[in-house]
Amino acid sequence: MKVIIFNGSPRIRKHSNTDKIIASFAEGLVKAGATYELYTLSDRAQWEAARAAFLANDNLLIALPLYVECVPGMLLEFLETIPAVRERPAQLSFILQSGFEEGCQLRCGEAFLTTLPRQLGCTFGGVLARGGNFSIRVTKGSAQRRVLKPYAGMGAAFVRHGNFLTEEARKFTGPERCPPLLRFMITLMVKLVGHRIYERIAKEWGCVRPLNDRPYA
Repeated sequence: MKVIIFNGSPRIRKHSNTDKIIASFAEGLVKAGATYELYTLSDRAQWEAARAAFLANDNLLIALPLYVECVPGMLLEFLETIPAVRERPAQLSFILQSGFEEGCQLRCGEAFLTTLPRQLGCTFGGVLARGGNFSIRVTKGSAQRRVLKPYAGMGAAFVRHGNFLTEEARKFTGPERCPPLLRFMITLMVKLVGHRIYERIAKEWGCVRPLNDRPYA
């Protein structure tokens, strides 16, 4: 199996959580005996080659972050350049990731993605949806690997099944809604220590003004 992967995040690779997820997923692909090519759509210089690969191959996968309940506009702009009529059939699958913990937060974006393959002359290979990925960018080492490791397992599962239309992929999303006690604990933690954590992160990213600054007020 050869999989053509497109990183649909508008972030450059250095700051892309989606890129790190792809790397882990691809590790599972390779260990299971598959090969892959990766195109990063935030780099417009790759668009011509990415478009050619999209049209010439039969196993396509787009990985993307959830943006305001749906998909990034940059990805849609790229897909608008793809002819709807293909010379050869292809399966189009998706990895949809989000910082939100609950599966219900991803359902609107997931529903939209189910409509895209038909518009692009492809068959639908399913959506691997998972939240709780905000920490990828703000953690390092073992903490980051702990979040990414499950994607390697799903890379191997994709090779076994050939798509994400499986019970294994459905369960990978996690809880549809967090239990009330967990939601309360998360809210309490954010109120008590969240601002300190975000201030530290902002300083590491080069922010020099306070997070509650209102320069245009």
